[in-house]
Amino acid sequence: MTLKTLIAGLALGLSLTAAASAETIKIGVTPGPHAQILEAVKPLLAPKGIDLEIIEFSDYIVPNEALSSGELNANSFQHQPYLDNQVKDRGYKIESVATTVNFPIGVYSNKVKKIADLPDGASVAIPNDPTNGGRVLLLLADDGVIKLKDGVGTTASIADITENPKNLKIVEIDAAQLPRALPDVDAAGINTNYAEQAGLDPVKDPILRESPKGPYVNVIAVRSEDKDKPWVKELVAAYHSAEIKDFVEKTFKGSVLASW
Repeated sequence: MTLKTLIAGLALGLSLTAAASAETIKIGVTPGPHAQILEAVKPLLAPKGIDLEIIEFSDYIVPNEALSSGELNANSFQHQPYLDNQVKDRGYKIESVATTVNFPIGVYSNKVKKIADLPDGASVAIPNDPTNGGRVLLLLADDGVIKLKDGVGTTASIADITENPKNLKIVEIDAAQLPRALPDVDAAGINTNYAEQAGLDPVKDPILRESPKGPYVNVIAVRSEDKDKPWVKELVAAYHSAEIKDFVEKTFKGSVLASW
């Protein structure tokens, strides 16, 4: 056996040993920016002995169920008000361990150029989950399109509308289906990730856009029992690195905003 062959064999052995000892962490995301950002995080964790397995979900319900049941180790797709609502309604023992990015939600339209141009009786589609639907209602209320009960906060619902001068027809639709429904309504409040997947520009296209400041920064969530585990610290450190902030700024050009 030559020295070159011996060195190659040792290198292969070390590589296989490292691969075998790598800790696999399954993290749930929704398609689009959340998945893209985690793909950029993945190689930063490999030298730490963590193999990040990114699993995509097409809705907002299953990732928390999968985390709670142990099918996932973490998820990264939701903002804090949504997580709080899920924990309250379903009793999940999961919690956030870090903020990630903010996706200012927008109202889009194929039929009018300004929110003030919506005609009497116009149909406006909003997400059918409590927090994102409420988020659009608050956005409409902040612009004076409707009025809501005092103090409703992030839990606003259609039942909280106290004044609707234009008799808008508020239609609740699954968040992922809103871009597809856009041609059939006068306007729709669409989450940034779904807007981008549909080819909409979340910075230029909305006729009304949420302020980037507010309670809707997204989070990484884990089971409460896991929050102090070493892999959680490594995941957060990699996500909050300068490399990932630079990636977010260059990739999304203002449609997705880093929280750190």
